[in-house]
Amino acid sequence: MRYVYFTHQDRAVLGVSTPEGVKILGEETLESLLARGVDLSTYGAEAVGPVVEVAEDAYLPLMRKPGKIVCVGLNYADHTKESPYAQPDYPTLFPRFNSGLIAHNQPMVRPRISDTLDYEGEMAVVLKSGGRHIAKEDALQHVAGYAVFNEGSVREYQFKSPQWTVGKNFDDTAAFGPELVTADELPAGGKGLLLETRVNGKVVQSANTSDMLFDVATVISTLSEAITLEAGDVIVSGTPAGVGFGMDPKVYLKAGDVVEVSIERIGKLVNSVVDEA
Repeated sequence: MRYVYFTHQDRAVLGVSTPEGVKILGEETLESLLARGVDLSTYGAEAVGPVVEVAEDAYLPLMRKPGKIVCVGLNYADHTKESPYAQPDYPTLFPRFNSGLIAHNQPMVRPRISDTLDYEGEMAVVLKSGGRHIAKEDALQHVAGYAVFNEGSVREYQFKSPQWTVGKNFDDTAAFGPELVTADELPAGGKGLLLETRVNGKVVQSANTSDMLFDVATVISTLSEAITLEAGDVIVSGTPAGVGFGMDPKVYLKAGDVVEVSIERIGKLVNSVVDEA
């Protein structure tokens, strides 16, 4: 089942993709459905609603207020090699905040105070349940589905201090969507999927999700050692090599650029870049 969140007749609505179009389920959000313990595969299949076409400019971020967004840094060895860091033996974890989320076909905003906006194509994991001390062998039972994420980073601010939080949380730099694909439609842990990022049509990142050093199950289990995970939490699982920061000379995004992140069997997320007004 493939869930979409979008605007229809001036209302924010949730829908599921069908061969005929998108079937509107109503105004309840993914966050609400997951908090209620709804099985997304069953709910989307059984619900009745009108089928519509989604306008190109009507998409909304898949979730507007996830309880937590936790990102994994340095999770592909080739990306670590292009960074100023040694490869860690423990997942590098940091938060993103809801204020940064944008949708498919919405502009990613290059801030007025820095010209170092960079892209990071990643696979996002949405949880349907949580808890503490989740065993690795049980972790994937807590996954509702997977989506595409562009974890835009303002490098100048990311590296101002040992903590990356500010550079990873500028408003309107975190693209999320356009569809959430339920876990039953994909390989366990989202493994074995081609992930590619293109800037203005040129492939700049190409990797396989099996290349992650800490797989989805490991990250969920590790997080739960310290933090109570909940339904609706989002884990952004890391980016491979090919970011602009890693190029020589460095190449950052500028107004007018178009960034496309695609993940096999999940979808393609497209965002243009604009300068902050």
